[in-house]
Formats: sequence, C-alpha cells, structure tokens
Amino acid sequence: MSQPDPDWTADDIVAHLKALRAPENFPGMARFGINIATALGISNSHLRPLARKVKRNHERALVLWDSGIREARLMAAFTGEPKKITIEECRRWAGDFDSWEVVDSVSDLFAATPFWRDLIDEFATDEREFVRRTAFAMLAWATVHLKKEPDATFLNYLPLIEAHAGDPRNFVRKAVNWALRQIGKRSLNLYGPALALAQKLTASADKTARWIGKDAVKELTARKTLERLSARTMPKT
Repeated sequence: MSQPDPDWTADDIVAHLKALRAPENFPGMARFGINIATALGISNSHLRPLARKVKRNHERALVLWDSGIREARLMAAFTGEPKKITIEECRRWAGDFDSWEVVDSVSDLFAATPFWRDLIDEFATDEREFVRRTAFAMLAWATVHLKKEPDATFLNYLPLIEAHAGDPRNFVRKAVNWALRQIGKRSLNLYGPALALAQKLTASADKTARWIGKDAVKELTARKTLERLSARTMPKT
C-alpha cells in the first residue's frame, strides 16, 4: 500500500488500520474504561499523525464512522469537517456512542460546528449517558478552543452545570466537572463565578455534586492555575 495521503479512501484507511492491529493493547485500554468491542488496539499516538497525513474530508469521515470500528471512528473525528457536518449527522453519531474516549474526540469536532450551542442544549437534556456526556465535553472543548467567543457565553452555561451536577453516572459527572474547571480557567472574568459555583457544590447534600465541587475547587485554587491566570493579565513586552 502507498504511503498515507489525502487521496486515500475510507477503505484505504481501514485497511491500513487493520494492518496495525495490536490486540496486546486491549487489556490496558480496558483498564482505562475504553470499550474494546470493536477496537483494533491502536493508540492515538499513531492515529493523530495518520489523520494529519490524510487531512480532513467530510464525506470520507462519514464512511469511516459507518464502519463501526473504534479506530476508524476516531479517524472520522480527527478528519471530519466541522463546517460541513450537519446537525442531523451529529445526532446520528451521538446515537452510536459507546465509549467515553470516542465521545471526547467527536465532541471536539462538534464544538467547532456553527450549531454547537444547539447541540449542547439538546444533548444535556438527553438521558443517555454518553449523549449527555457529549454536551459537557463539547462545553469543555468550546471553552478552550473558541478564543473569540465572549466570556458571557460560558458564564451563561454555569446554571446548566449546576442543573446536572447531581447526575451520578461516572461518565457524566466527570464531564460536568471537566466543563466547570475549564470555564474557571478560561479567564479572570470567569474564574470567580466558576469558583463560587464549585464552592456551592461542595456544600450540596448530593454526594456527586460535592465531588464535582471539591475536585473543581482543588484545581481552581491550585498555584499553577492562579499563576496561569495571572500571567494572562500581565501586559506583553
């Protein structure tokens, strides 16, 4: 087979992935809670460089997703085009989610779509664990990557975080916590309100909300976090 390039089809990529199959990695993946039912055992350290070589292609990403193979779906996330994927396609992919790491990779793609706010609102109300996780993973990614988005956008999501802080399901609570921490670390404007919510949650009667609050307070008050926020306010020389 030729070297990876943008002309590769979905079949070419899948064949290449199958040639790299590494079942010896399955036990380690399973220990991290990764669903290995359709996995080939290939790490992201191999997948991301491959994605950079074959580049983005929306139509090919859709075919890769439909293969059902874990690594092919991750390649779909890494090479999909956020300006071309439709909201219906996003909903269809979300309905297929069965592993947190696929959720988080695809959420990064979804967070770059023009309708990312609509997806967050919709997915947050969905009772399926991985779909609700998607809402908060998207929020975390959007907080980090959407530099031009006003802080007010993320301030307005704090009530959503509070509303779902009592969801005890592991993959939801960790994503809710992730979103809260990322909002607090985005800017000094957001730091105070996010920390205040985290502190409020630590006093909750709900143990899941308390865990989310305590973990967020720990990171938001850490010296490293405070130093980074302070550095962002320093004038450039």
